[in-house]
Amino acid sequence: MHKVFIAIGSNIGDRRKNIETALKKMEELGLRIIKKSSIIETEPYGYKDQDKFLNGVVLVETGFDPFELLELLLNIEKEMGRERKIKWGPRNIDLDIIFYDDLVIDTENLKIPHPDAHNRTFVMGPLSEIAPDFVHPVLKKRVEEIYKELIEKNA
Repeated sequence: MHKVFIAIGSNIGDRRKNIETALKKMEELGLRIIKKSSIIETEPYGYKDQDKFLNGVVLVETGFDPFELLELLLNIEKEMGRERKIKWGPRNIDLDIIFYDDLVIDTENLKIPHPDAHNRTFVMGPLSEIAPDFVHPVLKKRVEEIYKELIEKNA
C-alpha cells in the first residue's frame, strides 16, 4: 500500500459539507484515511477576488498508482460539480496530490510532489500538523521546517 498526502479545499457553498462529502467518496472508492489535519479557514491564493477557503490535508493509504489516483480525484471533483473557469478561482472542492510516498513524477498531467505546495501555508500548515517529519523528496527538508520558513517569510 502507498501512503499519499492529499490537500483538500472548498470555498463555495457549504464548505465543510463539501469536504466531508469528498472524504466520504474517497473512502467509498477504496482510499483508507489514516490521518486528517484540522480544517482551517484561509485567504484565497493567487486569484484574490473570491471567498475564503476551508483547507486541510489527509493522509491516505491506497493501492492505486499515482495516475489512477489522479483520475479518481478528478472524477470526485467532477461528480461534485467542480468547474475550472479561472486559474486558482472559486471551487466547491479541490483535491490535490501533494506527496505520493517519496516519488518524484513530472509529466504534463501529473507533478508529484505538488509543484507549489511548499509555497502555500494553507497546505504546509495542516500537513505539518499530521506529518511534521515527512521529508520533501525534492527539497530534502522536513515539512515542519518548510512551514516554519513560510511563516517567517510571510511575517
